[in-house]
Amino acid sequence: MPVNIEDRPIENVTEAVIDQLIMNYGHGEISLEAFERRLDQAMNSTCNKELLSLVDDLDLNVDQDYVDSKKQNMDTNFMPGHTEAQETITNILSSSNRQGLWKVPKEINLNNYLSSADLDFTEAVFSHPEVRINTFSLFSNCTIYVPENVRIISNLSCIAGRIDNRSPSQNNSSAPTIYIEGTSVFSSIDIEVKRTMKERFVAFADGLKRMLS
Repeated sequence: MPVNIEDRPIENVTEAVIDQLIMNYGHGEISLEAFERRLDQAMNSTCNKELLSLVDDLDLNVDQDYVDSKKQNMDTNFMPGHTEAQETITNILSSSNRQGLWKVPKEINLNNYLSSADLDFTEAVFSHPEVRINTFSLFSNCTIYVPENVRIISNLSCIAGRIDNRSPSQNNSSAPTIYIEGTSVFSSIDIEVKRTMKERFVAFADGLKRMLS
């Protein structure tokens, strides 16, 4: 006997509804305007019945090709294997930018003196379930970009500086955890997401639509 819709976990219903919206938009069954409107409603809804009403007029259901494509495009890049245990990045009167497909070590020491640094995990490949960042900034600016579905635990101290943590409140339990610790002295440390979850859903849906055209 199937579980009553009211008793199903809302996060599971939300995921299924969003998948069906993407599937139908990708096949041209609904317009971009309708897709984005319903996507907004799905991401903000707290009612399972309301969620299902967003797709009750859509016939296409998710298939295995969709599941495989979503896993490849939407999941955090996690690939167990050998990486450096520790990496140290030191900037003195300079700047550095780590981004793209890079392998994340288990521990990163990031030191900035009269410098700027961007550490971007958006497309990085994780090999460890937990990653620790130890950072110290003196008269510097540091921005740490994190994927929207990882868990962020920060323990940062600020002395005549600024710390702005805009990391996501939701996380995927199977994704890595990033611990960020350190001190900002006459400096700024920003922790933020480069692309929101909605932006990633729309980009994935547009890619699916192009592939099926």
